[in-house]
Amino acid sequence: MPREFKITDAQHGAAFAVRVVTRADNVELAGLQEDGSLKIRLTESTSEGRANVQLLEFLAQVLEVEPNQIEIVAGLDKPNKIISVKNVTTEWVNERLQFDE
Repeated sequence: MPREFKITDAQHGAAFAVRVVTRADNVELAGLQEDGSLKIRLTESTSEGRANVQLLEFLAQVLEVEPNQIEIVAGLDKPNKIISVKNVTTEWVNERLQFDE
């Protein structure tokens, strides 16, 4: 099945889709979904936005950027989200997430 989502260049950075699984045993990148979104496991629950905070902190660490460069632009209260990363290229994101376009 062809990927529905991919990392794309945005006006000031890159954007990509993620699927978040909360209350997992570990915080980790868990591969690509069939639709091309990146599956990420988090230990926090969705209560009071804790999972979103953990997601942004984890992605900042993995992508080697400042947390204020990352934003959830869609799906704030949903497991499927669109992430925007300012001042980076799609290649930068691909290299750090270690998956092919």
